[in-house]
Amino acid sequence: MRRKILWVSLLVLFLDQLSKALVANSMKIGESIPVLDNFFRLTYVLNPGGAFGTKLGGNLFYTILSVLAILIAGYFFLKSKREDKLLQISFSLVLGGASGNLIDRFRLGEVIDFLDFLFFKIRIPPFKFGFIDFSGFYMERWPVFNVADGAVTIGMILILLYVIRPQKHGSVATPVATV
Repeated sequence: MRRKILWVSLLVLFLDQLSKALVANSMKIGESIPVLDNFFRLTYVLNPGGAFGTKLGGNLFYTILSVLAILIAGYFFLKSKREDKLLQISFSLVLGGASGNLIDRFRLGEVIDFLDFLFFKIRIPPFKFGFIDFSGFYMERWPVFNVADGAVTIGMILILLYVIRPQKHGSVATPVATV
């Protein structure tokens, strides 16, 4: 049954790479095409940073992070209990998504992003907290992302929900079988 669930990873990887190839072959970098007016657009960008535009390091940092995510998700996928299908699917989503972005990093040195949504605006004005000056934060649109980013995010949310959900006897769930 694990092999069947592992197909989720391959499906995510296929859809991610196919969608990126379609965008790269039919759009120019920086081009934006409205799909649902201003709410959803296809916007072709190359992202040297991490998922959803994070910039914590360079390409090497995010390459190493992707490899670690694949190794850790693969390990916990194999160690998860047979009956924990949702947990296995969650790890498969992370595996497929991290693999998709890793392929881009090896091929291009950055990741192709194109899903551009206007979910909500965020405005945090500048403020001082004790001796710390916060310069504020403003976000007009959600950061542009791709299928791989979405799969990793959904997989991680499902894993977190699995870990914090109460068990029948009131204890916290453990995500893997003991070795």
